[in-house]
Amino acid sequence: MPETILEARSLAHAFDYPLYRDVSLTMEAGDTVAVMGRSGSGKSTLLHSLAGLIEPLEGEVKLFGQPLYRLKEEEKECLRRYRTGIVFQSHYLFKGLTGRENIEVAAMLAGREVNEELLERLEIARVVDQKVSQLSGGQQQRVSLARVLSKEPEIIFADEPTGNLDDETAEAVMTVLLEYIHRHSAALFMVTHDRQIAKYCAKIYELRSDRLLPVSEGHGTKETEFYVDREW
Repeated sequence: MPETILEARSLAHAFDYPLYRDVSLTMEAGDTVAVMGRSGSGKSTLLHSLAGLIEPLEGEVKLFGQPLYRLKEEEKECLRRYRTGIVFQSHYLFKGLTGRENIEVAAMLAGREVNEELLERLEIARVVDQKVSQLSGGQQQRVSLARVLSKEPEIIFADEPTGNLDDETAEAVMTVLLEYIHRHSAALFMVTHDRQIAKYCAKIYELRSDRLLPVSEGHGTKETEFYVDREW
C-alpha cells in the first residue's frame, strides 16, 4: 500500500471572518491534489496549515504520521528542511544572491546537489547566475521551484506555482513538477485560481461557502508524458 503522507481531520480557520470548517483530507505517495477558490476563500491559509506554518483553530494535521502541531519547533524545522518543500506565491528568494546561490543554499541544507538538467528543463540555465533582482517574475518563480525540487522533498506544497507564467511556460513547469512526483513517489498539494492548471492534478477541490468540496470534473489527470529514464 502507498505510504500515507498527510492526514488532516476537521480543520477550521478564521481571521476577521470564517474561512473554512470541517476540512478533512488524506494524501498518499503519488497523490496530486489541486484546490481552487476565489480570492480570500482561504486557499493559501489551508496550504500553510497543512505545511506547518499556520496552526488551525480546530482540527489536527498529521505529516508522515506525526501530529504536526504537537512537535517541537526543531522537529518541524527538520521536516521542512529534509522532507517537505513549499513553493510560495511571493517566492521569498534572497535578493542579494544569484538564482543559483538561492538553489545551492536549499540543496546544501538538505544534503543534496544542484541538478543542472533540472535548470535546463525549467529554462533558467542561461539566467540562473544573475542576481535575483535582475530576473523577471516568471524566472524568479522557476528559480523558486528549482530550489524546492533540489531538496528532493516527499511532499510539495505549491501556492500558485504558475501564477507569473505564460501558458507555454506554465505547461512546461507543470510537466517538470509532475514528473518529479511520479519519479520520486512524492505528493503534491497545490492551490491555484486556474482551472486548466488544476486539471493537471488527479483530484480537484474547491473552497466554497467555507467548505472544501470535490469538483466533479477533477477526477482525471491531464495527460502528461513522463520521461522515466531521466535521473534528475
